[in-house]
Amino acid sequence: MQTLLYAAEIVREDGTYKLVVKDVVRDTVQVTPVPEAAVARLPTFLSVLGSKLGRGR
Repeated sequence: MQTLLYAAEIVREDGTYKLVVKDVVRDTVQVTPVPEAAVARLPTFLSVLGSKLGRGR
C-alpha cells in the first residue's frame, strides 16, 4: 500500500517558475521561485538522483 506524503509541481505564472510542494500529512503548502535554467535541468537532475539511488528510469 502506498501513502502519498508530498506532492510537488512546477508552475509558470507571469513568466516566472515556482515550485509548489504540498505536505499532505500536515496539510501545508510551500512555494518557492525557481530559475528557468533549473527547470530545464530537472530531467537530468532526476536521472542522476535515480542512478545514485540505484534505480533505473
